[in-house]
Amino acid sequence: MFASLSDRLTATFKNLRTKGRLSETDIDATVREIRRALLDADVAVPVVRSFTGAVRERALSAEVSQALNPAQQVVKIVNEELVSILGGQTRQLTFAKNPPTVILLAGLQGAGKTTLAGKLALHLKAEGHTPLLVAADLQRPNAVTQLEVVGQRAGVPVFAPHPGNQGHDDVLPAGADPVAVARAGRETAIAKQHDVLIVDTAGRLGVDAELMAQAADIRDAVQPDEILFVIDAMIGQDAVATAQAFADGVGFTGVVLSKLDGDARGGAALSVASVTGRPIMFASTGEKLTDFEVFHPDRMASRILDMGDVLSLIEQAEKAWDAEQAEKMAGKLVSGEGFTLDDFLVQMQQLRKMGSLKKMFGMLPGMAQMREALDNFDEREVDRVEAIIRSMTPAERNNPKIINGSRRARIAAGSGTTPTDVNQLLDRFDGAQKMMKQMAKGGGMPGGMPGMGNLPGMGGKKSRGRTQAPARKAKGRSGNPALRAQQERAASAPAASAPTGSAFGLGNAQRAEVDPSQIELPPNFDKLLGGR
Repeated sequence: MFASLSDRLTATFKNLRTKGRLSETDIDATVREIRRALLDADVAVPVVRSFTGAVRERALSAEVSQALNPAQQVVKIVNEELVSILGGQTRQLTFAKNPPTVILLAGLQGAGKTTLAGKLALHLKAEGHTPLLVAADLQRPNAVTQLEVVGQRAGVPVFAPHPGNQGHDDVLPAGADPVAVARAGRETAIAKQHDVLIVDTAGRLGVDAELMAQAADIRDAVQPDEILFVIDAMIGQDAVATAQAFADGVGFTGVVLSKLDGDARGGAALSVASVTGRPIMFASTGEKLTDFEVFHPDRMASRILDMGDVLSLIEQAEKAWDAEQAEKMAGKLVSGEGFTLDDFLVQMQQLRKMGSLKKMFGMLPGMAQMREALDNFDEREVDRVEAIIRSMTPAERNNPKIINGSRRARIAAGSGTTPTDVNQLLDRFDGAQKMMKQMAKGGGMPGGMPGMGNLPGMGGKKSRGRTQAPARKAKGRSGNPALRAQQERAASAPAASAPTGSAFGLGNAQRAEVDPSQIELPPNFDKLLGGR
């Protein structure tokens, strides 16, 4: 969602890095570009004014003028101010001392409250809680049925004593009482010892008195510990006005951003926390129930500035990867032996558990420069690789070298691919095996980094565990026939005849005698020596 804003800011800072010292004109131009980028991203005007004013004031202060690298100091200031308008610190849920902890979801219709209720329930369940969902949205057609389906997928029970509206009109059925349902849900949670109660309420297409009155009545009936305002991050400037109306009419303790994976400009998400004074607590980043994460202002600011979000990536890996399998794989990496296509398949399946590969790559620093390649990345390529490996026999997976032409044709036919695809996979796997063997021998990670080995074609050949120094480039042959013949004789001489000695000289080696009269100097060279 913040791709356009990230690209604009990255381009602005790239121009700064070419300057060793920043003048007031440079800072004004940078602040002007930041202001345009924020306005184009649909950030609220008061927030833009406050943000750019703070950045300019700090950029003109001594902390930048006396810095060793002023450009990096400006980036640091922008990062800190972004963290500030996004809420400052990560805000966690406040749990009641005496369960259940009641969480009330409020917001407009279409913001994604029902789906978010299931995501939040699954998140809390993974943390060891026992949540209960309450279907208090009796007005939207089939809202109760949708919550029951979402609860079943999340493995969380749903309290739904009333079927709600089963028609097509957005009206409250006769005899339906959302307030009574919410109150009964709280009593059920106490009786069945659920420690968290999540109440899904009805919304409207716009803010009106009826919506506010119903939400306030449910709030008074269940006495929630947290009121989460669910807002669609794609609705633009209306997000700020709607959030302010809910803050005045009902009140809320935190904000949840839904549809953060959309392609809208998303500047409203940067405005809500600053305008309402309420922190953003969670973010919904996709359609799956697992596409849900705690909102960290500092990490989101790093993503916007293309600094990556490695901490979130590590947290996802810790949740998805099996500790026993990881330890077993680490042993194979250390030994450099026994890594088979079956292990390769397991690694790919573990990666799939972490979610979209595009999202994971997007969390790495500097990936904005590869945005086009990421956008063109086909997630189905992983499925094709998995199909190719599964079309092999156990013997072929353990020893790919036995795969000949006929076997390739059979594997390609069984996986719905071509023999070329099979060859490419085998080549990539062979390269991975060689890299791990090099790491196991102490060569380090390839790539030419300090203290590490080199990738093929990036360094000299290995000899007995050592890296040979690259050979010096041969000098061109002289135009003088006598000197050229002497050069050819020296080049064809055996290496054993070369003089030996210490690294600081030739030691006791006999020096070659040179006749000065035989040296051919360039024309007029004597003038450089003071001759006439």
